[in-house]
Amino acid sequence: MLFERIESEGLAHYSYLVGDRGEAMVIDPRRDCQVYMEKAARRGYRIRHIMETHRHEDFVSGSVELSEQSGAEIWHAEPELEYGYGSTVSDGQSWKIGRLRVKSMHTPGHTTGHMSYILHEAGGAPWIIFTGDALFAGDLGRTDLAGPNRIREMTDLLYNSLFRKILPLGDHMIVCPAHGAGSVCGESIADRFWTTIGMERMHNPKLKEDHAAFMSGMARELERPPYFRKMEELNRTGPPLLWTLPVPAPLSPAEFEQKAGGALVLDTRMNASFGASHIPGALSIWLQGLPGFAGWFIRHDIPILLVLEEEDPLPAVTYLARLGYDRIDGYLSGGMLGWQMYGGESHSIKMVPVESVCRTLDSDETAWLLDVRGGDELGREGEIAGAHHIHITVLPQHIDEVPGDRPVFIFCGSGLRSMIAGSILKREGWSDLSVVLGGTAGWKSARCPVRRP
Repeated sequence: MLFERIESEGLAHYSYLVGDRGEAMVIDPRRDCQVYMEKAARRGYRIRHIMETHRHEDFVSGSVELSEQSGAEIWHAEPELEYGYGSTVSDGQSWKIGRLRVKSMHTPGHTTGHMSYILHEAGGAPWIIFTGDALFAGDLGRTDLAGPNRIREMTDLLYNSLFRKILPLGDHMIVCPAHGAGSVCGESIADRFWTTIGMERMHNPKLKEDHAAFMSGMARELERPPYFRKMEELNRTGPPLLWTLPVPAPLSPAEFEQKAGGALVLDTRMNASFGASHIPGALSIWLQGLPGFAGWFIRHDIPILLVLEEEDPLPAVTYLARLGYDRIDGYLSGGMLGWQMYGGESHSIKMVPVESVCRTLDSDETAWLLDVRGGDELGREGEIAGAHHIHITVLPQHIDEVPGDRPVFIFCGSGLRSMIAGSILKREGWSDLSVVLGGTAGWKSARCPVRRP
């Protein structure tokens, strides 16, 4: 038998490769899908079926790409949508994979057509359930994606899916969700690598609530990244085929400068490198932060030019392709050193230690502290007296709240998100900016005051 979980770093997305006696299926594949082909071929398996639990909102599905490469049939949920590919799954439909049987079960709530898939082992007993975004370790899928007018309806559907369909399958059932800790599809997904229905019944707080409490806690609108709509469109019509990930061309500093006027310069170096020197107008998102933050700040209709820490564009291209960013027109050959030797203009953002900021806030009444942490972090770690809170993901919509005529100090948990905020403000004309180094840990180590909410 073949069973592997493939994790997409940063997105906290889980997909699954399941097979027996030479036949295999993939559940919720990612766009860079060669990994499934390679793993299946290495074991002598042919991928026959591609299963989607729902139309995904947070990444580009690899179903069309994988089908083109493998010849497998695509089965998608959401029968009310007009898909540009594949066939629609019906409730209770089953498939044979060698000695194994897979059966669909309609579990609406996260979306109206959401499907879970129950894997029966060779003897026929139900063994594993692939729950998509219905049930996570420690959390449940959000129910606000159908719009604010349908939140209560969708929340009630999810309650019924969980308590009348999934939980009655039995505590022994292994639960394989589509996401792990860190995904934007759940608020507090636990860092449990594997889980079961029994574990969730015991430890998932939302499964301990009665219907009234469940409706009260779950029926609310959450932040929705702007790129979700683009993902929904691509995952309904089918994204452009890649076959292999494109390798952008290395550009000389002169070529880079010529193209930069009509493109977004995306700098994926670490915050200290960006703060010390960067190309004017560049957006700072460190490499490992691309999956979580690129979709909030980068449009899909503009070409991207990369500035890299190391001269290998593939990791950045991979992260961006999973979010549907295909217009990568090149990267700066030789990095910032090459740019400086060319004589290109560069800007910087001041970086200051926490002790210095503490003293400044005590002595300078004009100093303005921008805290871009989330509400959950403020609850866990405490607030800084006098700080102004604007979550990093909504800063562009609230940028007018940041004064432009006084020194602004930017704070987050580590300094990484602070530099994103600094680059956004710098692009919009703010000049007197400082990023606080060390974040929360540094603030507490320096014994700076923290106010518990």
